[in-house]
Amino acid sequence: MTEPAEDATAAVDPRSIASVAGEELETGDRIDDFDLLLELGHGAFARVFLARQRSMQRLVAVKISADHGTEPQTLARLEHEYIVRVYDQRLLPDHAMKLLYMQYLPGGTLASVLDRVRETAPEQRGGQLLLDTVDDALADKGEIRTSGARVREEIAALSWPETVAWLGRRLAEAVDYAERRGVLHRDIKPANVLLSADGVPKLADFNISFSDHLAGSNPVAYFGGSLAYMSPEHLEASHPALPGTVDDLDTRSDIYALGVMLWELLTGRRPFPQIDAKDSQAAVEQLLELRRRPIAQEFLDDLPADCPASLRRVLLTCMSPKREDRWAHGAELAQQFELCLDPRARDLVDPPQRSHRPTGPLWPIPILVIAIGVPNIVAAGYNYYYNKTLIVSTLTTEAQYSFNYVAAILYPLAIAVATVMILYVARRLILVLLGLRLGRKFSDETLTRARIDALRLGNRVAGIAFAFWALGGVIFPLLLNLIAGGVPGGTYAHFLLSVVVCGAIAVAYPNFAITWYVVRNLYPVFLVHGRSDAADVEHLRRLAARTGFYLTVAAAIPLVGVTGITFLPGTAIDSIVWAVRILCVGGIICFVVAYLLFGIIKEDLAALERVATASSIASTTQSPSADD
Repeated sequence: MTEPAEDATAAVDPRSIASVAGEELETGDRIDDFDLLLELGHGAFARVFLARQRSMQRLVAVKISADHGTEPQTLARLEHEYIVRVYDQRLLPDHAMKLLYMQYLPGGTLASVLDRVRETAPEQRGGQLLLDTVDDALADKGEIRTSGARVREEIAALSWPETVAWLGRRLAEAVDYAERRGVLHRDIKPANVLLSADGVPKLADFNISFSDHLAGSNPVAYFGGSLAYMSPEHLEASHPALPGTVDDLDTRSDIYALGVMLWELLTGRRPFPQIDAKDSQAAVEQLLELRRRPIAQEFLDDLPADCPASLRRVLLTCMSPKREDRWAHGAELAQQFELCLDPRARDLVDPPQRSHRPTGPLWPIPILVIAIGVPNIVAAGYNYYYNKTLIVSTLTTEAQYSFNYVAAILYPLAIAVATVMILYVARRLILVLLGLRLGRKFSDETLTRARIDALRLGNRVAGIAFAFWALGGVIFPLLLNLIAGGVPGGTYAHFLLSVVVCGAIAVAYPNFAITWYVVRNLYPVFLVHGRSDAADVEHLRRLAARTGFYLTVAAAIPLVGVTGITFLPGTAIDSIVWAVRILCVGGIICFVVAYLLFGIIKEDLAALERVATASSIASTTQSPSADD
């Protein structure tokens, strides 16, 4: 089938296609140490055969091309589970050819998967489609079909959007691994992604890749790529009359190509109109004009009905016209795809349309005010009534007036100071969230600190509340002594008991409300703009442990209230009993609510931790070694 104009490969190699690709070779021929068994594929500048290497008695894939480029040196530096392993090369000076032999993968390529996607109705696509395509490739090559492999069971259970995200995560990890070693692929497309017998993707064909760590490697010398998947800056650099250069290309160009390829897999067609320009420069100009626009609505309508909002967002970010709006590194993109594979986590980060979560930039402030203010006001009211009934009412009229006057000043003052302190500890979180909502960019360090601030917010607010109630437990007895000239010793115990109850109310309930809001609405915002890491995993686990502690505190509130009245004389009990009853009933109701929130928070934290853990493990396993 003839490829459309935009599928053409841009290159600057003047050699003839026949010479470069070994056009005269056929299945059954022997070349050097290799018996050619089956042609696996061909392109403009190379042919790939399944071959038997006689000296090693093993099956390999042999790529026959012109003797140029740095692909062997580049790929020899890359050992990753999602990159095709290159064994070595043989040079044939008499034929001006190079034999590159590598790991043989019998499952075909994503190009075959794409063909099947186009033949299958969207509602019938799923993970099994990938496996069926692989099994057909195995049958064509006479390979034995694998069965019972865990990875195949995992794929078979996925929807088609989840399958695309599953493939995308692994390829993003491969791109990130290459990036860490200074290697750009520059020609990511379905034909360059090979599949194992279990459907695992591996990135191949770094023939036009560029390594900034390889001596003598010049990006201009091997400039090329497939026009259909090129980023805007890549297209501009390939046009001699435009100002762009190969120096403008970085990992974000590979991420763009990966996004186009995965969109095509997801929907069956690329997210751009087809062009039919005969002149290559005219084709580049038309494609560049299309790439500089947002994806048109007609292509957004191609997305399957079961496509998660997170996957749509991730792919659109990959294909952002402006390079700075894309994911900066493959590791960030890999975590985004991990989000897409976790239903609970992706609904946290990208709420479904039916969700009614507040998303405005200023919403955190009134919500925090309510979450913190209501329990503290209730606690202050209970504390004031409790102490007024049991202690202050026994004082002289003048002393009562003085006490009420001082309390009217201290309570608002305490609230004002506490509010300032809470705003101070939350300042970075609020400013970064506001900036993100308004489109500002922040460094990875700033985002990391803001994420940690979000996870610590509930505990910090609880700490401030505890400090003020503890301070109140010291100040008010002193005031009573100054105003009344001394009070009975037993009243101090009742006063401290009321402070304990009210302090528990002011600590536990706001913590649950804040933590629920942070986990559901604030922390996920940061995962849209960056990735979490090992530090997040630790803080998520600490938050889960702290939430269990605050649940215990909430459970103790009605018990402490009931315990307190058992030490009161009968007359005192009669005067305070209805307040304690309200405390107990309200405490039980609030505990039930806190328990329900605890269950939600626990599951949400587990989902976020899974994503952060996966990202942390991927980053650790892909970090360059000391030898690199």
